Amino acid sequence: MNKKSLNIAIAVEIAPAKTIIPVLDKLKELDANDKLNFKIGKIIALYHGLPAKDLLENYCNEFYSIGEGRRGTPKYKLPFLIFRDIIKSFNALKGKNIDLLITVGNAGDVRKSIIAANVLKIPILHIEQDIYNPIEVISQANLVTVPDNGYVDILNSYGLNNVRNINGYPMVKYVSDYLNNLTIENIKEKFDILVVLGGDLKKNEVPFLLNQIDQLNRKTLIAPYRFKKNFIQGLVNSNNLTQITVLDQYVDLIPYLRSTKLLVYAAGMGMTIEAGLMEVPSIKIEGFHKEHASVDLAKSLGIPVVKLEDINNIDIDSIQVSSINLLENSEIAIDEIIDILNNFDFTAKRSGLKVAKNIWNVRKIYR
Repeated sequence: MNKKSLNIAIAVEIAPAKTIIPVLDKLKELDANDKLNFKIGKIIALYHGLPAKDLLENYCNEFYSIGEGRRGTPKYKLPFLIFRDIIKSFNALKGKNIDLLITVGNAGDVRKSIIAANVLKIPILHIEQDIYNPIEVISQANLVTVPDNGYVDILNSYGLNNVRNINGYPMVKYVSDYLNNLTIENIKEKFDILVVLGGDLKKNEVPFLLNQIDQLNRKTLIAPYRFKKNFIQGLVNSNNLTQITVLDQYVDLIPYLRSTKLLVYAAGMGMTIEAGLMEVPSIKIEGFHKEHASVDLAKSLGIPVVKLEDINNIDIDSIQVSSINLLENSEIAIDEIIDILNNFDFTAKRSGLKVAKNIWNVRKIYR
């Protein structure tokens, strides 16, 4: 029997790319051994920022940029830039005979690509990781997955009725494979503290955080990530913070995590997964997302979640992070996604605009 060929599009930024890679690895292995209900045709990537493209270089047949992060962009410019990137997404998908779009997380790439796919009537699988603050357009996905059964009810409360629990985080397998291939040349010199400035930190909070870190009086590296390196370097120089070294804006953090004694981060699920699997003593800054699946996961792993002003009140030596069943559950989640793809209902009804409005109203508290 001839199997149908499936052309897949994936829309990702950095952390979502790490989530989808283990799924692509498993798909290609099963496809090579003729163990899927379909044959993989082509896989195209709609990438959000060059680091995401770099991660997917060996997995996709075609690449299309659909924009970059917009932190620091004046609000009056955002509607035009978002609309422009939706058009980019539309053009990337149009005429490619795409059978399915897969999206991950709650960043801008999800909104742009789902809107474009919806216009083109392309079926959508969305892998949700945030739960409390999802992108409203996941209401237009044919199926939405969550990492834990307790989160099904939360998404149901928004009106989403096409939700499935996959029992874990596929990204954990990516981190595990990366660690297994890490060579001695990649290991960094030992230092005391790694600080990662992610999306849970506002620009006006950065000087206070740096001051708090400086008071610890330890050799510290700062990974700017969501902020320009020049901005962070300027604050370090102007305040004469001699114990702090600023890294490039985007660096591969895993080698640094292997060498630090403590991680302090204002970021979400990706950083929590990496710190948890590697069992790095960590402090997660509460940020403005007080309810977040990464907060739930951090607490379950033994990572304290604290307000900025309480960082120096934590007994660092008492922090014990345990990876519990992260890797085992990750492999379950990957198998669950493969099962979904093998039996995907391309005609499944989407939740609709009313649900999108419900989610939009919930997201107001984060604006």
